[in-house]
Amino acid sequence: MGSVDFTVVIPTYDGSQRFPEVLDALKCQYISNNGVQWEILVVDNNSQDDTPEKVKYYQQAWPLEFPLRYCLEPRQGLAFARQRGIEEANGTYVAFLDDDTVPDQQWVECAFDFGQAHPEAGAFGGQVHGDFEVSPPENFKRIQSFLAIKERGEQAHLYDPKNLVLPPGAGLVVRRQAWLQSVPTCLSRVSSGEDFEASLHLHQAGWEIWYCPTMHLFHQIPKWRLEPKYLLKLSKTVGLCVCELRLLHTSKLQIPIVVMRILLGNLRRIIRHLLHYRWQLKDDLVALCELRFFIYSFISPFHLLRKKLNV
Repeated sequence: MGSVDFTVVIPTYDGSQRFPEVLDALKCQYISNNGVQWEILVVDNNSQDDTPEKVKYYQQAWPLEFPLRYCLEPRQGLAFARQRGIEEANGTYVAFLDDDTVPDQQWVECAFDFGQAHPEAGAFGGQVHGDFEVSPPENFKRIQSFLAIKERGEQAHLYDPKNLVLPPGAGLVVRRQAWLQSVPTCLSRVSSGEDFEASLHLHQAGWEIWYCPTMHLFHQIPKWRLEPKYLLKLSKTVGLCVCELRLLHTSKLQIPIVVMRILLGNLRRIIRHLLHYRWQLKDDLVALCELRFFIYSFISPFHLLRKKLNV
């Protein structure tokens, strides 16, 4: 197939029980502009389940006007799968959906229209709502961004890449040509930071990163992802990538300044958090996750140094 306007890429690993709901939602998309040509590409990230057979089953009765394609990426890792999706896509715009993020009925049209209206945008993302199997902990909104949940209001606005305020990879839409020109084919694969890394490369190349409020996704959150053990581990992982992301495009002269800001800023946050929640940490999972994030953000420069010494 030749060039199209919009490609939806769904990377998946052992997701044969998850991605069918995403495909069902895409099959029901409302596109008022019949001139928009789009396609769907499932990138199988070396799955061990019946993902290839499940995609073939869907392809048998799939509408011809927006093709459903499949490719295999044998290198394990989301960064590899997304890069393969970019390379295989035919669209001017490429949108990434995780296999557990379900778009609303107008998601594709809203994404395409926003890209057309903002030619300076190299990437943009919309609202990502939590679809919880069980009720989240009290005050969960304070840490919901750790689970790629983004609800930033009803006004479109620029993100703030310098302070790592960026859209999640789930639901991210990019200009394919901008990615090919600006994003390395092999990202450094910052642990838990690969979503942000691509956007930072685009920003460094002069592209704007936007928030589009009319794009709505629903991130399915199973019970196990709200358990204390998982959330505490996630808080640590997100914290440890802070320094590496902040230094991604920092000049050598500025590195000591950025590192000192990370250390002093997070030390201040740790002290203030302990003073405020010192008697509640045992029973307040959200406050404990926040503290863990601050601690490992403080540790992140030393984590990066050890990582580089071990290379």
